[in-house]
Amino acid sequence: MRIRGLLVHAVLAAAAMAGMEARAQLANDGEWPMAARDYASTRFSPLDQVNTANVRNLKVAFTFSTGVDRGQEAAPIVVGNTMYVVAPFPNYLYALDLTKPGAPMKWKFEPNPDAQSQGVACCDLVNRGVAYADGRIFMNTLDGQTIAVDASSGKEIWRTKLGNIKKGETITMAPLVVKDKVLVGNSGGELGVRGWLVALDAKSGKEAWRAWSTGPDSEVLIGPDFKPFYAADRGKDLGKTSWPGETWKIGGGNVWGWISYDPQADLIYYGTGNPGPWNPEQRPGANKWTSGIFARRPSDGQARWYYQYSPHDLHDYDGVNENVLLDIPFKGKQRKVLVHPDRNGYVYVMDRLNGQVLSAEPFVHITTTEGVDLSTGQLKYNPQKEPRTGQVVRDICPVSPGGKDWQPSAWSPRTQLLYIPHQNLCQDSETYDVSYIAGTPYVGLDNKMYPGPGGNRGLFTAWDVAAGRKRWQIPERFPVWSGALATAGDVVFYGTMDGWFKAVDARSGAPLWQFKTGSGIIGQPVSYRGPDGKQYIAILAGVGGWAGAIVSGGLDPRDGTGAAGFVNAMKDLPQYTGKGGTLYVFALP
Repeated sequence: MRIRGLLVHAVLAAAAMAGMEARAQLANDGEWPMAARDYASTRFSPLDQVNTANVRNLKVAFTFSTGVDRGQEAAPIVVGNTMYVVAPFPNYLYALDLTKPGAPMKWKFEPNPDAQSQGVACCDLVNRGVAYADGRIFMNTLDGQTIAVDASSGKEIWRTKLGNIKKGETITMAPLVVKDKVLVGNSGGELGVRGWLVALDAKSGKEAWRAWSTGPDSEVLIGPDFKPFYAADRGKDLGKTSWPGETWKIGGGNVWGWISYDPQADLIYYGTGNPGPWNPEQRPGANKWTSGIFARRPSDGQARWYYQYSPHDLHDYDGVNENVLLDIPFKGKQRKVLVHPDRNGYVYVMDRLNGQVLSAEPFVHITTTEGVDLSTGQLKYNPQKEPRTGQVVRDICPVSPGGKDWQPSAWSPRTQLLYIPHQNLCQDSETYDVSYIAGTPYVGLDNKMYPGPGGNRGLFTAWDVAAGRKRWQIPERFPVWSGALATAGDVVFYGTMDGWFKAVDARSGAPLWQFKTGSGIIGQPVSYRGPDGKQYIAILAGVGGWAGAIVSGGLDPRDGTGAAGFVNAMKDLPQYTGKGGTLYVFALP
């Protein structure tokens, strides 16, 4: 009887624990603790109070000024009853009290980054967000620092200097916290900065490991467990031998985009940026390990596999876009996949355990390549569109910012669709020889961008991952440079560069609601449950970034090569929007 009683007690205790965990999960489903909300980078909110029937009734609940009028690319995060918002340089961090009317400021943290970092920032002075873990907010600054701040008080706990602005090194990406590690990557590929991903100890800020994107295997953290799927990625010290001479030391491959994590496989996934310089004739070879994706163990950084989206990247296509981790039926079989809409214009579906490309289908107009060979994994370049020194190569599609850039897509498990914000642009390019001088542009290419087929410069596309095709698509006047948000209410949100925040039907794309903000939108929308039990939708408005530099940087519209050629495609943007820096939060009445 005693044994039976103990068993019953154990079962009841287990049930109680499961109930507590379920309740905790229920409570947490209203939070947004990191830029992508979850490790799988779905940007899906399970909240459904706002739905297709009532979204038209959304009203402004409160607004907040960031005090900075450069490009606002960040995602606000929400933990408990507090919202945390980070601004572009000088990277103010705010905590807002959601329990009080108007969400007044609880505290403001000023990291005081070095002002000289503004002069070496590639594409505006942006910051893409912060992360929360264990009572701390982890943030990056433009001048290359990572800082831990007490989430309750706003007091600095530690700061670690990672970058050297004298080399042109900056940090704009949102950190990710995995177990006891804070993962951070650098920017600066346009200035010959060698890329890396660093893991810092979350408690102390001390560096645990650093994985370089170029160089010998020992520095790239490639060891006996490295088993890439394709032969082209196998071999000793390819991070050196695929470069001429010592150029790998200034070869780029920066980790300025997104990181995902699979807890079951215990692997992080992240992309590497473009090789330097942009002029490909100055760097013959595959230029490993740039413009590709690594899978690594978070504990020690050891690489498990790698795949190169754009070997010997000809057009600055990088590989840093988001990697959405899904467990879905694919081609008749349940698969653990990674979905990646790349700048080269293809949506890749990959086996995330071994790096095999299962499909690669175009989601934009492409002239630069002719598909991906699934047997070898190789991108098939169109030789007629390869840059050549002293010649203008025309009708290069997609452009250097790609079919889509950093702006993250969202996945809905309800519709099984990926919602992709992106651009529809082509360009003419001319390359020239360039010399490396630390802290100065190392590009060697002039672009002039212009609208792609149809004349609209932006698109918002619902992509059927399983079928490898678009389900529906919305044309926009300007590139859709904001992130996307999908919700359980079957509503998808995104913003436009002329300042419209929009809600559309997740299944059909039908417009449901829109609101005009004070400046163009390039931020990442999020959704959360407030202390009052209501669902809220939040977005930062403030035009800028690479696409909006003509406004945020005050560039001359007569110089079509400005902002690496983006100004040529955006000459009319100042007629539609001005600078800004405001958080807008919406709810039902």
